Amino acid sequence: MWNPFSKNSGSDDDNKPKMNMLQRIAMKRIEKMNPKEREKLMREAFAPKNRDKMLSAMKMMRKTGQITEAQYAEAKKKLGM
Repeated sequence: MWNPFSKNSGSDDDNKPKMNMLQRIAMKRIEKMNPKEREKLMREAFAPKNRDKMLSAMKMMRKTGQITEAQYAEAKKKLGM
């Protein structure tokens, strides 16, 4: 029987990561961007100085237990480190 108060909707949203309001707005804005603008944004985000900041933040998250060693290794691999 269908329960309107059930937290599990059973839709395709189950596969999507949970995001807060600002993250959802940013994601929609990036999806609507021109491909050239999106590429430029990603190049700036993954610049060497920003990579170092991301790496140090990931190390801290690993130390505090927010992410596992496997997640840390996967993120480093995706960043090309």
